[in-house]
Order: sequence, then C-alpha cells, then structure tokens
Amino acid sequence: MKRNLLLLAFLLTALAPAHAATKAKAKTTEPNVERNVAVPMRDGVVLRADVYRPDSPGPHPVLVLRTPYNKNGGKNEPYVKAGYIVVRQDARGRYASEGKWESFYRAETHDATDGYDTVEWAAKLPGSNGKVGTFGASYNAFLQWKLAPLRPPSLVAMSASSIPPRLTQVEGPGTIKPGRRLNWFYGGMSPDMRLRSGTPGPTTKPEAAKLWKEGEDQRLLHFLPWLDLPRMVFEDEDEAVKSWLCAPHRDPWKLLDGCPNVTVPNQDLVGWFDHCNDSIELHQAMRRVGKTEVARKGQRLIIGPWSHSGRGNRKQGGVDFGPAAALSLEETEIRYFDHWLKGKANGVDKDAPVKIFVMGANQWRDEQEWPPARAKSHTLFLNSAGHANTPAGDGRLLAKAAASARDSFRYDPNDPVPTLWSAAMFTLPADQAPLTTRHDILVYQAEPLTAALEVTGYPEVILHAASSAPDTDFFVKLIDVAPDGSNRDIASGMVRARYRNGLDKPKLLKPGEVIEYRLKLRPTANEFQPGHRIRLDITSSDFPNYDRNHNTAADQNADARLAVATQTIHHGGRLASRLILPVIPSARK
Repeated sequence: MKRNLLLLAFLLTALAPAHAATKAKAKTTEPNVERNVAVPMRDGVVLRADVYRPDSPGPHPVLVLRTPYNKNGGKNEPYVKAGYIVVRQDARGRYASEGKWESFYRAETHDATDGYDTVEWAAKLPGSNGKVGTFGASYNAFLQWKLAPLRPPSLVAMSASSIPPRLTQVEGPGTIKPGRRLNWFYGGMSPDMRLRSGTPGPTTKPEAAKLWKEGEDQRLLHFLPWLDLPRMVFEDEDEAVKSWLCAPHRDPWKLLDGCPNVTVPNQDLVGWFDHCNDSIELHQAMRRVGKTEVARKGQRLIIGPWSHSGRGNRKQGGVDFGPAAALSLEETEIRYFDHWLKGKANGVDKDAPVKIFVMGANQWRDEQEWPPARAKSHTLFLNSAGHANTPAGDGRLLAKAAASARDSFRYDPNDPVPTLWSAAMFTLPADQAPLTTRHDILVYQAEPLTAALEVTGYPEVILHAASSAPDTDFFVKLIDVAPDGSNRDIASGMVRARYRNGLDKPKLLKPGEVIEYRLKLRPTANEFQPGHRIRLDITSSDFPNYDRNHNTAADQNADARLAVATQTIHHGGRLASRLILPVIPSARK
C-alpha cells in the first residue's frame, strides 16, 4: 500500500505543471538561476537541481548534468548563452539531494531510474521545447550510460565522455588502484558522507585535501591489506567496496549490455593519457549494436593528447602539444547539441565518426573507424647480452630475432617503481628521467629513426617471462626518446600473472616456468620523428598507480605479507619476446 501511495504521489507530481516544482527554489541574487529546485523521484525521494535559463523566453532545449561531485559551479554560461536551459543536479544522497548515495561498486542502484525521471522532469520545465540532452564526463558520464538504456522519450542526444564500460577497467586487476581510489574516496566522496551522517573526520574537500597532504596519503597508500582499511576511508560505502574486493572479477557496471537498448547518439571527448579512455569501447559497441540507425551513425569520438582532468588543454604534465591540441569542450558540445536538439545544419551529421590528435606531428586527423583498419603490424624484437637494466644497459629493439638470451631483475614490493604522475594520480605524459638509475627496469631501445614513423592503435607486447614467485606483475611502457635525451611514455600495459587467463580464471605460477604473456597497451597515436628512438621499458611495479603485487599465493586484498621476486625476461630463438606496433603507412612516401 505504501509503495502504491508513493507511486501515485510521483505520478501526480510529474503530471502537474512543471512550474509547481520551481516554487521551492531558494532565493538568489544571480539572474536566471533557480537554486535547489525539487525534482521528485518515483520512490518519493526528492533530488535537488539548479536551473540556469537563457534571457529569451524560448522555448529552449534542456541540457542535464547529474553529478555526485556537487552541482554548484561548473561552466554553465556558454551553454546558457547558446540558448539552452541547463539543469545541474546532485545525485541521490549527495549534497542537497535526499536519499542515500549508492556508489558504482554496487550492482543495484537507483541511478538509471533517477536519470529517467530527471530527464522527463526537465523536458516539462517552463520554456522547454521538450528536447533533452545530457552531458558530463567520468562519473557524470557513467550516470548517463545507466539511464540511456531505459530510453526516456525526451532524451535526444548525449555527450557522455571518459568512462569505460567496466569497473575493472578503472581499477587494477583483482584490486583497487590505491593512488587514485583512496584519494578519490578520502578527499572527494567521503567528506559529504561524513557531513550527512555526523561521523568524525573531515567534512569538506579542502579539509580532507589538507590532511591528505599532511600524511594521510602515506598512511593509507601503504596500508595493508586493503580489506582492513579503516571505515573512515569509504564511510557508508565501506561494505559495498569491500564486498567487491572479496570478488573483484565481478563487473557491477555492465554498460556494454545496455548498448543494444540505446536509441540516441553520443559524443565522447577523451584523451590518450586518460585512465578512462576505454570509453572507446562504448563508441565501438554503439556503432555496431545501437538500437537505432541514428544512434549507430550519430556516434562521435574525439581523442586528444589529454589526461582525465586536462581534457581540452594543450599542455599535459610537462609537455606542450602545440596550439592545435587546445579544444574548447563547451563549444564542441554546443555544436553537437545544436544539430541534435535545435536541428541546425552545421555539419555535425557529416563529420567523420572518429577524430584523433596525432602526437609528434601534433595534428588532428579524421578517421572512419577506431582503430584505423589500414594500420600495418611492425615487429621489433627484444635483444641484449644479458644486461638490459637501465638506459645505460645493452638492451636493443631489432627488426629480426637474435639468439636466445635473457635479462633479470629483482622486484621488491617494499621498494616499488614509483608512479611519475600528479598527486591526484591522473595519468600524464611523464619524462622517465627520475627512473634512470633503477636496476629493476629493463630498457630496450631501437636505433634513431631516419624517417618519421606513426604508431596509431593498440601496441602489443609478447613477453616470455619467468618468476621465482607464485604470482607477480609485469608492466611495459612504450616510450618516445628525443635526441635531447628526454623520454616520454606514450602507452603502457600490465598483467597480473594469476589473472593472465582472465579475472574469473585465476591461476598461480610455477616458480621458474616460462610463460607467454600478451599485453595489449593503452591506445595511442604518436608519430616518432626522425632522430627519435623507440623504447620499451619492462618492470614489475608502478606504485601507487597500481597496487603492489605481494609476490605470494595469498589473496592480496586480505593478506599483508610481501615477498621479493626474481624476474627473468627471455628473448630470441623460440622465446622471441617482441613489441608489435600498429604503423600507419606514410602518405608522404
């Protein structure tokens, strides 16, 4: 009976004139902004949104952004000036909205239905023309992909950027990525949970950031094991996160499963150095199995030389990719929505489905698919006289396999190879100079190029390796070495040995046994310039970006013991470890 009454209340509210909901707005001195407008959900929970309106009476299309990161702020003005009503909403259980937040570690949440109800509510706002688009990146994009398969009638287009289809693609194999995830929870998600529940600890992001920098980062990043992390890290989501850690092969997202039910087009703006650039898979899936022709043909993918937090910027880390790399995300989204929500004949429908920035050449190029079908495999074989440790060693990349040989290094999880990125653990192009003297990194380099060589697609490494441990990790980095000695990584990959056959098929190693690993590297598009060298680095850690492998047979989310491993990379002969590059034939030849 209670459920029926709640449903009746929802229906009555939804059918009432939309201006009734706006009466709950808070007072504001800003023109054309309604704060904390009540948005009723079908189960009776009220979410809150800020509504930004153009000066003209309309009717206007509506753009909706749902977020767990606090709706206040954001760049609303460009969209409003372009003639859009903008709705920014706090997700369920976050900031001004009622209810309990349900993180993406849960298989069952209200995200999809909350999104549907919000889109249909927005379509009925005074001054709306009934057409709704959704936008936002990362978690905000995740929320869009959850609602889209429900097919709200008023949803016309999305710009959901920078979110992969599976949780396991933003975490490490079988565990969390501590550098990003602990910082994200402690400083980003948990303060609002503490504020709402009254539990001790920092209740604002600035307060949490200060404590993180003053020592909480080192305490928590080196805490072992993860299942024993104090509740104050994950707060109300502690049980959900640790439940996933007990069975980390599970994928609670399943975003690819929803693609056959999605009827609208999407534009994805993502970067080569974005840890979430597996969003490319959603673009590929939608072009294959989207429910409508409009959805399949309307997909657009734009990949720049950007990180997760620096999309659109020409400078990433210490690298300037030139003026062409700078892109206004707002202008790009407005142009896209102008076509789909306003019917403007601005050429969006004639754009190539894929647009990529080729680093090195520092130019944009249109493509008809990703990865480019015209790429040709170019193989370089690992070679050395047994001393490939450090760039000063004798590791080489050769066009032909040489005689059998091997290189070894000692991996000590108490002294892991450090991640070279920002404190927030967002992927960046990093000069490898700080790691030059580490003997736990094997380095293989080709001779300087006499002509430009473009590598675009997914590089691959076939690695023949043995370990003294029952489980371990192997990491590879593809690096562009300039004549001045600077060496910038452009793609990377890794494998956790026990999961080499899949997260759901763990299998320990026999110490000393040589195993063939196939490592698919992150996507890239880089033109190695004449005089530059192609380099491949191999090691066994990248901390705290990835969890340290403990080199034991125990469940490493539940056990704290660390052991040292001796790693051996075999190459040449029948164990020809090699680097396979997707090379684009040069049009200049």
